[in-house]
Amino acid sequence: MSYQLELVCTSETLLSQAQSLAKRLNLVLSNTSSDTSELSLQLDEGGLSLLRPGDKTLGALKIDFNDGALTWRRNHGGGTGQAVAKAVGLKQKKQLNVLDATAGTGTDAFVLAALGCQVVMLERHPIVAALLEDALLRASEEADVFSITQHMSLHQGSSIEYMEAQSENSFDVVFLDPMFPHSGKKAQVKKSMQYFRDMVGKDEDADALLIPALALANYRVVVKRPRKSPYLNNQAPSFSQEGKANRFDIYVNKSMK
Repeated sequence: MSYQLELVCTSETLLSQAQSLAKRLNLVLSNTSSDTSELSLQLDEGGLSLLRPGDKTLGALKIDFNDGALTWRRNHGGGTGQAVAKAVGLKQKKQLNVLDATAGTGTDAFVLAALGCQVVMLERHPIVAALLEDALLRASEEADVFSITQHMSLHQGSSIEYMEAQSENSFDVVFLDPMFPHSGKKAQVKKSMQYFRDMVGKDEDADALLIPALALANYRVVVKRPRKSPYLNNQAPSFSQEGKANRFDIYVNKSMK
C-alpha cells in the first residue's frame, strides 16, 4: 500500500535530532503538520509518534514501555503463567535467549525481557524500527523499566536475511508474529494495527520465516497467530496453545527438560 509520510518537528531544541532522523528515513522535514498528509511522524519532547493529521478520532501511536498497561501487566499479569511465557517455555527453563523476528511494537519482547529473557528484536520497516528505537531511549526515564530494556536489543532489516546469516542454534527460541490479512469481521482493531495496515500491510513473505527460524532455534520456534488462521507455511506444529483470540503454534526442535 502506498502512502505519503512526513516528519514534523516543532521544537527548536530537537531540530538537529529531527534532521538526522529525516535524513536516515528519507523523509521531508517540516515544522507544521499538514492535514493533506496521509501519515505523519511527529517528534516532540514526549518522543516520536505516528498519526493521521486528517483523522482526529484515532489519536497518535507511540511505543512506550513506561505506560500504565505494561506496568500493570508486569506487576499483575501472571508472570510465567502468561500465555506468551508458557509458549516460549519459561515454565521449563529460565533466562532464555530469544529472537523476536517480527518485533512490531515490542510488547511481547518487553514482557519476555521482564521475565528474565535476553531478547533480540528484528524489525524490517524503518518507521516502526524508529518508533521502537525511540521507546528504548525513553525507557531510561524509569529505573525499573530501564533495567528491563537493558535485556533488549534492536536490529533494523530483513529477518530472513538476519536469520540466514546466523549460525545454527544461535537462539534458544525464535518468536514469530507476522502481520496477517485483515478479516473484515471486526469494526475495531488495535490502534497499532490500524496504522501498521496502512503503512506496512501484511507480511507477504511470512511463510518464508519458518524454515530459517527452525534452523536457528535450539529448543523451539513459537508462532503467534489469530486463533482460526492457517498454520504458517502450511506446516503443522508440534502442539498449539489456544486463547480467546490468538493461538501459539509451538515447533519443538529439542526438549527443554
